[in-house]
Amino acid sequence: MKVELEKIEPREIERRSFEIITKELGDRSFPDHQELVVKRCIHTSADFEYADNLCFSEHAVQKAMDAIKKGACIVTDTQMAKSGINKRALARYGGEVYCFMSDEDVAAQAKKNGTTRATACIDKAASLDKPLIFAIGNAPTALVRLYELIDEKKINPELIIGVPVGFVNVVQSKELIMETDVPYIVARGRKGGSNIAACICNAILYLIDDNRE
Repeated sequence: MKVELEKIEPREIERRSFEIITKELGDRSFPDHQELVVKRCIHTSADFEYADNLCFSEHAVQKAMDAIKKGACIVTDTQMAKSGINKRALARYGGEVYCFMSDEDVAAQAKKNGTTRATACIDKAASLDKPLIFAIGNAPTALVRLYELIDEKKINPELIIGVPVGFVNVVQSKELIMETDVPYIVARGRKGGSNIAACICNAILYLIDDNRE
């Protein structure tokens, strides 16, 4: 069997990929600025289920764009997500990306309290005197701690990207976030990952560039 490869210039690969995604989505339409977020998740994962399992609170993407323009920073739960976020684009608006998972004080606090490092990371982030977007792609315990701190009125995130992947308390932690009054983008179910968390952040950053005044 002869394998036929599509001849395409390297710079055209992404454009062609999005053409294929758009074609396979057919007549599906998405409100507000959600389309690029959905398509970028599909582009990153080759999984069209993100067209159905991504849930957005009202005007979540626009609120995140506004927050970034005002200097909001992003907190992630993995170094992988941090490395995948376009830090140069975020820095244009004064924002930074944080991941505290490797910090010695976080490890010590987690051990002392008998929690995961992800939980301790959220506690550390809550002490930052900055507007924050949380991009959680791995640890459901991070979402649970965010829910608790929101309920206690100790933190008020600009946006929570809740897309941890896995089996234990993953589905439940996402549902908790959707019960809050905080803007959210959540991938319902078991699917997600650090790559999805990063690509959602990047989609929002690219939307700002596309709508720059």
